[in-house]
Amino acid sequence: MAPPLIGITTYLEASARWGDWHLPAALLPAGYHRMAQQAGARAVLLPPDDDPAAAADTLSRLDGLVTAGGPDIDPPRYGADREPRTGPAYPERDAWELALTREALARRIPLLAVCRGMQILNVALGGSLVQHMPTTEAHRGAPGVFTPHDVTPVPGTLLAKVLEDEATVSVPTYHHQAVDRLGEGLVATAHAAHDGTVEALELPGTVGHFVLGVQWHPEAGEDLRLMQALVSAAASGVSG
Repeated sequence: MAPPLIGITTYLEASARWGDWHLPAALLPAGYHRMAQQAGARAVLLPPDDDPAAAADTLSRLDGLVTAGGPDIDPPRYGADREPRTGPAYPERDAWELALTREALARRIPLLAVCRGMQILNVALGGSLVQHMPTTEAHRGAPGVFTPHDVTPVPGTLLAKVLEDEATVSVPTYHHQAVDRLGEGLVATAHAAHDGTVEALELPGTVGHFVLGVQWHPEAGEDLRLMQALVSAAASGVSG
């Protein structure tokens, strides 16, 4: 059987520097594709497309989708005014990832939504976000440094099963926004042990469809279980 093909969304930056170059770039931390490869998949990077309608064609060629972490979602996407501590808008990435997420749900493509990706999942289904948490310091430490903290999975959920029913799990995190009003059909399936922040989302009632969002960054750690679960779900739909 061929390894499943997992698409991973990317950043789109106006300016990035490598070697002798300083240019606009689509980029992604290497932890994402390495995590997919270590879990037995082939990784394909999905930079924003100018035509969000391309989501359907893209997903028709993939076995699974990871929506990656990144910048804040533009508040008008969930009907809110911009607050002072919300970051700049990335309209191309917002439009692309919302289109991919909705198409993945419609096509029942296995989906792992990471940090911003989990927030995209919530917004795609009509939910809203807290634009700056009162307890931000516990979730986002020094700039560019992941902070470990404990999360508590809800027993009996997909996440609890994937994490082998561990009562608490230490995870690497870096975010200042969080889920507020849940999107249609979504349930919170993990919370931060110290302040109750929603740390995972699932879409129950879709038997055989893997949909899992986590607020933390599995690609920044060594625990492959989330990606292994996604790859297993993707492989179940792969033939030949």
